Amino acid sequence: MWRSAAIDRRGFIKAAGIGFLAALKPEALLALDRADAVYASGIRTANGSFAVATVTERGEIVDKVALPARAHGMAYSTATGRTVAFARRPGTFAMIFDPWNKSEPIVIASPEGRHFYGHGAFSPNGRLLYASENDFDNNRGMIGLYDAANRFARIGEYETYGVGPHDMTVSDDGRILIIANGGIETHPDFGRTKLNLGNMQPSLTLIDAASGALIEKHTLPPRWSSVSTRHVDLDASGRIWFACQYEGHRRDLPPLVGHFRRGDDLAFIDLPEETTRRLANYVGAIAVNRKEGLVGVTSPIGGASVTIDAKTGKVLREKSVRDAAGIAPASGGFAVSSYDGDFLSNHSDVAWDQHIVRIAHPPLIR
Repeated sequence: MWRSAAIDRRGFIKAAGIGFLAALKPEALLALDRADAVYASGIRTANGSFAVATVTERGEIVDKVALPARAHGMAYSTATGRTVAFARRPGTFAMIFDPWNKSEPIVIASPEGRHFYGHGAFSPNGRLLYASENDFDNNRGMIGLYDAANRFARIGEYETYGVGPHDMTVSDDGRILIIANGGIETHPDFGRTKLNLGNMQPSLTLIDAASGALIEKHTLPPRWSSVSTRHVDLDASGRIWFACQYEGHRRDLPPLVGHFRRGDDLAFIDLPEETTRRLANYVGAIAVNRKEGLVGVTSPIGGASVTIDAKTGKVLREKSVRDAAGIAPASGGFAVSSYDGDFLSNHSDVAWDQHIVRIAHPPLIR
């Protein structure tokens, strides 16, 4: 649920406590005091090390937590305040930390024969962490289940009923897992090489969160079998938005953004030709601003961010952002980061990674 910008900042300060605030440098305290919202994102620092940064809507870094290697996607629990940074494919670690520094970070590893795909999500009550994983020897997409009450011990797994799961999310009621199966086969023996570009199988699946049973599977039509379904988000009505990356000829104009509901067929947004060209056949991240009824996408290859009306599917704004990376809801639209060090209008001596998560109000339970 969306919270007002003022509550975000006040809630963060209240939850942080005296110890956390006392450890901050004066410039970080000033940044936090005048912030409208607080976010977290993976970064590469100037010395080449990796970390997660807590950052204000102004792009001012408040705090950093060191990472063992490069991260990709993030997950945040509004119920517990815990945040997760997932390793970039084919990485095998995920680090769970408390943005308010009330506990030591927990680093977990994917089991033998699995690696993380860089994304995951919490159950609404924060008791389970779901992570997209690759059973690489059997070329099966999996969702790992991790118990937050037991230091995130792995307690099971579900099939994603597809190949190459990337992003995922959970319905607001916690009953359905929503998976973007990119359709691309990979194996850690070959690094990040895509092994089946001539025979991709992109799909979006809905899975019962209690049993792991398949509810629905939406496979892209043969014409668009090279459109890799990569990222997902939910709007206020429960409609699922998805964004894609095209593995075909660069001069093609494939559909890149779409939506659907349970029981309905996939529907692509009819983006203007110039917008599709600007996105360079590659959407790197998608976010929904529920309060304002907006959908935002970014393209690091095209160097652009695009804002779409969630009701009509019409493009409202386009902006050039060199090396555009993450996107997350903000007051008045979206916060956008870049690999080049920009976060909205502020520049830092870091490289922001692909995704941003908005960390909002104080935890409700522990």
